[in-house]
Amino acid sequence: MGVATDSQFHVLAVDDSIIDRKLIERLLKVSSFQVTTVESGCKALEFLGLHEDDEINANQPSVSPNNNQEVEVNLIITDYCMPGMTGYDLLKKLKKSSSLKDIPVVIMSSENVPSRISRCLEEGAEEFFLKPVRLSDVNKLKPHMMRTKVKEAHQQNDQEHIQERQEQNQEQNVETPEAESQQDANGNKRKSMEDGAITIQNKAQIQWWPICRFD
Repeated sequence: MGVATDSQFHVLAVDDSIIDRKLIERLLKVSSFQVTTVESGCKALEFLGLHEDDEINANQPSVSPNNNQEVEVNLIITDYCMPGMTGYDLLKKLKKSSSLKDIPVVIMSSENVPSRISRCLEEGAEEFFLKPVRLSDVNKLKPHMMRTKVKEAHQQNDQEHIQERQEQNQEQNVETPEAESQQDANGNKRKSMEDGAITIQNKAQIQWWPICRFD
């Protein structure tokens, strides 16, 4: 199992402030991550193949079949305070998606509000950064992405093993017509031999049966 390099990690950064977007983009690129930036939660959902007005159902595919996204997203970092859809709202939508719920999400905010931080962490955020984001904060992102990569690799290996076992079971259960015919022939041969043995035994009993005469 290969270990992903930093350049293989792709981060989606969401912030309505162009200054903050440029800052987080620069920090991520300095850390050798691939970066895509968008200005709103709605744009983030569109990039991921989701739509704000869609009802996300865990029993249905959450990714649009028309999604042209070519690069896998390994982590999403989003501002908390944004017009329209907050970072917290985006977090909740992602965690409700069956296909995107495992992507690590990090929230950032310029306001240090303990109740806000707790709420985001309880909803599934991996980290909560206070702005301005620093390089030391960005260095905390890689372990979250590594854990996701390892988890995905294990899941893939498990699926491959299950598929191999299913194929082996199918091969063992499937019999060729020649094998079935041979089994039928062997069964008929055994039956004929058993019938012959019974006939010989009956003849022997008749031949050796004592003759009784009554005068």
